[in-house]
Amino acid sequence: MQQGKFKKKLNLLDLTMLGIGSIIGSGWLYASLRGANYAGSLAWLPWVIGAVAVILIGLVYGELGAALPRAGGFVKYPDYSHGSVVGFMIGFISMLAYSSTAGVEVEAVRQYATYWWPALTDKSGAPTAIGFIIQIGLLVVFFLLNYWSVNIFSKINTIVTIFKFIVPTVTIIALFMFFHPGNFHVGHAAPGGVSGVFQAVANAGIVFAFLGFRQAIDFAGEAKNPKRDVPLAIILAVCAGLIVYILLQIAFLGAVPADHLLHGWATLQFDSPFANLAAAVGLSWLTGLILFDAVISPAGTGNIYLSGTTRVIFAWAQNGYFYSIFRKVDPRTGVPRGAMWVTLILGILWTLPGQFQAWSGLISAVTSATVLTYMVGPVSAIAFRKQLPNMERPFRLPGMSIIAPLAFISATLITYWSGWTVDSLLVGLTIASLILYFAFVDKDPEFGKGKISIKEDFKSSIWLLVYFVFLLVFSYLGTFKGSDTGVGFLGIKGGIGVIPAPWDTICVAVLSLIPFYIGANTGLKNPRVRDENESEDEETANVHSAI
Repeated sequence: MQQGKFKKKLNLLDLTMLGIGSIIGSGWLYASLRGANYAGSLAWLPWVIGAVAVILIGLVYGELGAALPRAGGFVKYPDYSHGSVVGFMIGFISMLAYSSTAGVEVEAVRQYATYWWPALTDKSGAPTAIGFIIQIGLLVVFFLLNYWSVNIFSKINTIVTIFKFIVPTVTIIALFMFFHPGNFHVGHAAPGGVSGVFQAVANAGIVFAFLGFRQAIDFAGEAKNPKRDVPLAIILAVCAGLIVYILLQIAFLGAVPADHLLHGWATLQFDSPFANLAAAVGLSWLTGLILFDAVISPAGTGNIYLSGTTRVIFAWAQNGYFYSIFRKVDPRTGVPRGAMWVTLILGILWTLPGQFQAWSGLISAVTSATVLTYMVGPVSAIAFRKQLPNMERPFRLPGMSIIAPLAFISATLITYWSGWTVDSLLVGLTIASLILYFAFVDKDPEFGKGKISIKEDFKSSIWLLVYFVFLLVFSYLGTFKGSDTGVGFLGIKGGIGVIPAPWDTICVAVLSLIPFYIGANTGLKNPRVRDENESEDEETANVHSAI
């Protein structure tokens, strides 16, 4: 069968709308309430912290994406700079993070649709049998929209994203008409203060809401002019999202009726936050509009992430760490259909009843997993500056030597604030996944055509293993449990508070620079940058060093 190639159909508007469409999903429907529960009247501050962190990370990836536009670039850059071991582990985490996000969004659709169809959700908030069928049906619809053509997918997404901008804007304007400045003097958030602000960043869905910035990078291989449009699309998408989310948070805080805050922010509870708030202030028309958008917004984001997950699995397979059938691109549509089938199955598995069966249950896991894949980008960027000083960089980030370590610290703190429960599970699974790495290295006859040195790759991966141990130790000794029990991987309880707040956060921020600089200085001597314009066979046979 002839191997197809990705179709270069996406322009700046398409890439920006992919980012904005991912950013404005279920996050705007739930995160403002959860942010208020954690941080009270300071809940606007986590949005600023989250946006700054994501912009720092996004700027680093802007340079990488413009210089090396690749489908699933987040998975390929660490493989290029630090070899197969790092590439495999980051690919594994990316697959977990990406495949679960579509599940998050269909959970949000189902929870809001319960307003019209109560039979979708039981009394505990979990999906009923019919609710689960609806969730699977939505994933199948996303699958079909992506299956036929990237061009059709992108145009539908642009239309949906424009609509997704309208409803939050109308909501902001309407709620500001009921603004009560006194609400900003109400206390009793849990935990409140600085700790509450930090926990809100990771666990309230705030950073989760911004994670869609990466779409411009994952679809860079299908962009018409990636060298110009990828970094620009990242910046435009994050800035647009920040403006919308801060205004939504302030409008939410100010519009809550006083009788709902008699016991403070920690006990404030709405099943459908903005819809319930609109009803509480007497705006029944706005309630209906929000409930309608509550189906459209998460569904649009789930559609994008299902497509993005496909590119991650494709990139992982193309790197040589998954079965070759999943790196096949359909010649007619330019879509990796084999990878798309895996994505559909994984999306369904994430929505199965269990520990993560509601939106709030998935958020910390998805956020931490995704940000773990981001922290390697700054390391790769600095390594490329050292290894490939003459590589063409259409967007050369000023101050990379400062921004890259700050971006790494930001990603590390967001992961740390997710807590021991999530961090130990993710790190434990990732290290355990090395069993699969050895299986594919030993059995895949096309793996590097003998040009990959396992010894060299393990030497270049030591920094990441050190980083994982570092993260586990501080998550165990610090103050962020991640749940009331703090039970993580293998049932071990963590977040025991030996290092008190805020010293635990300060120590993590400062000491994380040790694995960062080890990684930046231990990349492959000859980075394995592949030319994706070649056919699959040519590419595999011509793994080469970029000059």
